[in-house]
Amino acid sequence: MELTLVRTKASGIDTDVVVLLDWEDGDRGKSSPPLAAFYNSGEITGKLLEFTLLHGLEGYKSRRVLIAGAGKREKFDTAALRKVTGAAIRFLKGKGTAGVTFVLESGPSGPARVQAVAEAAILGAWEPDYLKTEKEGKAIASVAISIADPDPALDAALEKGRILGQAANLARDIAVEPPNLLTPLTLADRARRMADAHGLTFEVLDRDRMRQLGMGALLGVAQGSAEPPALIVMQYKPEIAASGDHLGLVGKGVTFDTGGISIKPAEGMEKMKYDMAGGAAVIAAMQAIALLKPPVAVTGIVPAVENMPGSQAQRPGDIVTSLSGKTIEILNTDAEGRLILADAITYAKQLGCTHLVDAATLTGAIVVALGHSSSGVFANDDQLLARWMAAAKEGGDKMWHMPLDDEYRDQLKTVYADIQNIGGRWGGACTAAMFLKEFAGDTPWIHVDIAGTAWLDDAKPFLAKGPTGVPVGSFVNLALNWCDLS
Repeated sequence: MELTLVRTKASGIDTDVVVLLDWEDGDRGKSSPPLAAFYNSGEITGKLLEFTLLHGLEGYKSRRVLIAGAGKREKFDTAALRKVTGAAIRFLKGKGTAGVTFVLESGPSGPARVQAVAEAAILGAWEPDYLKTEKEGKAIASVAISIADPDPALDAALEKGRILGQAANLARDIAVEPPNLLTPLTLADRARRMADAHGLTFEVLDRDRMRQLGMGALLGVAQGSAEPPALIVMQYKPEIAASGDHLGLVGKGVTFDTGGISIKPAEGMEKMKYDMAGGAAVIAAMQAIALLKPPVAVTGIVPAVENMPGSQAQRPGDIVTSLSGKTIEILNTDAEGRLILADAITYAKQLGCTHLVDAATLTGAIVVALGHSSSGVFANDDQLLARWMAAAKEGGDKMWHMPLDDEYRDQLKTVYADIQNIGGRWGGACTAAMFLKEFAGDTPWIHVDIAGTAWLDDAKPFLAKGPTGVPVGSFVNLALNWCDLS
């Protein structure tokens, strides 16, 4: 999709469709006489995500004009604009549309809104059908953003939106791959190609190297599969670092999760190809970071495994020794994500990361707690938490701070090892986070449980069914704003 910025009035734009935002409240219609009849009749109400497509409208050079309902003006923000943009793109895709122009108001929020439209247009155009031999509808070839403002910051905002949208779609491309095509080594190859293309330092630790280092927690999960594991490491170093901080991004990369010996029910197990969505988000975020060049060092780590119930699979009752030296009693082999993250977090610390953020489709319990609206956030450091929540808000990712009190650690006590890998029935998302906290130690750390937000079971008006790309934007904004938030 080609993205451009134009500074032509809406009436003078020659394209297939011009998109005009319309609000429920305010003096509607008087400033645009050709539309007054539609407003006065009540045919157009301005309700959020209401679309009215008009042909040959008097006074407009474009073939069609799409009136896009934006809801109440006082509630309209960049999050709402992302939804309207994505929904408009999806609404127009099946209507023979080659070019679309979104018209925005000028003002202080101009750059943020240009970025939001650029990003959301790319996200809205994405489909999970790359393996279909016959595809429905034609892709929209070009999107322009019209805003009457000479501010050069608008051009930078357009480019940032493009980079973030393309990065999120990379995460979605990777996450939607079927598990027979995306194995741990294939995931490592995808990451390698991205890193090579964007000048990132890249390394993959294989099974032998992990065994030499002592990554018993990660290797214990991998041993039930015929597919070998991989620990993917991508590093970005700024030309001039603004501080000695080193941000570590860690993403769970279980390319398919049967549950192992503690096997999952058959219903819905096909969705476990998404159990590497956190890892996909890290790979995609590193691509955007390489392009946007924040002034902080960033290392992305993805422990990639397949969790299978093969003849060599670990069993409930096994005890493994992690890279940190802590021993872990395995009570449930389906609590595997925290095991591979434990070794990845420890390795990130060994590489010198001073601050850590991990993202994982970790627990069904977070979905019970928060549904599919927000990701759960756990933290051991208030300053890093504030940075993360600000970055997430800017990126449009909804997050909710969850408790991480010492009482949850009591549920992980065992007489046989230093820690067990599950707690009791209640507070499962919290005990999983507490398990990871054990390995983060004193290093400032954030855990983001995206089990409820990493994919959509059904399409939204503004997003296709399948992976969402959460939390790519939050990762990137955290790095970009690192010095501003110090």
